[in-house]
Amino acid sequence: MSIIRLERVEKIFGGLRAIGGVSFEVAPKQIFGLIGPNGAGKTTIFNVVTGVYQPDGGKVVFDGTDISGWSPARVAARGIARTFQNIRLFRAMTVRENVIVAGHKIHRANMLDAVLRNGRFDADERAFTDKADELLEIMGLRELADEEASSLPYGSQRRLEIARALMLEPKVLLLDEPAAGMNSSEADKLEDQIRFLRDELSLTIVLVEHNMSVVMSVCERIHVVDHGETIAEGPPSVVKADPKVLAAYLGEETPEAAIADLRAVHAAATSSPESSS
Repeated sequence: MSIIRLERVEKIFGGLRAIGGVSFEVAPKQIFGLIGPNGAGKTTIFNVVTGVYQPDGGKVVFDGTDISGWSPARVAARGIARTFQNIRLFRAMTVRENVIVAGHKIHRANMLDAVLRNGRFDADERAFTDKADELLEIMGLRELADEEASSLPYGSQRRLEIARALMLEPKVLLLDEPAAGMNSSEADKLEDQIRFLRDELSLTIVLVEHNMSVVMSVCERIHVVDHGETIAEGPPSVVKADPKVLAAYLGEETPEAAIADLRAVHAAATSSPESSS
């Protein structure tokens, strides 16, 4: 059983086939990796799933419902939230306010309540703040809640985007390069946070990421695309040894050449003076 299923999804821009019949399934509560070289079509796939783009072929099925061509707002309301490759925060707002802005699902007060500032409005405000602070605690940002978002270092801004996406109370969380700009310590912490979200909040997570250490450590299944087409899928142990994957990442014309280059790099590293120190 899958919570997300892509069936031969295609996307074409002015004659350029950005996605060429990609199919895969993501199981509930799975941490699923979607990887490939730059320009492979990963973010385009995210955009099709979340309604930013309409597919030119195939379909996207979420939790048993065909959501192909739905608007982004409708997709989000159904239960799919995402972060973006390029950070999109309200930079002049505080960290807490950036999370609260996505809290319409727990909104109970109406316009009249807001004008009168009555008990229902006050209860809404407390619910927003409490939920935002809970999510900031999960992402390690609680102590920065009152700081302006623009003052956060790049890695913390990435985590803030995740906290804001969680405010939508999704079933599925799509993370587009969440480890970008993070050092190794921050990336390790991110891995723990991703596992926590799956284990404690019962989320399904689909991860686009160029940090292969993060991908191989945290993902249970990986789907690899290159030039908009699937070239491999399987558990990390299988994918990282696939000749087509090595060829795509090393830019070789043949898998055999890619493997030869990889072996040469490994031999050089293990025989260098630095490697023995």
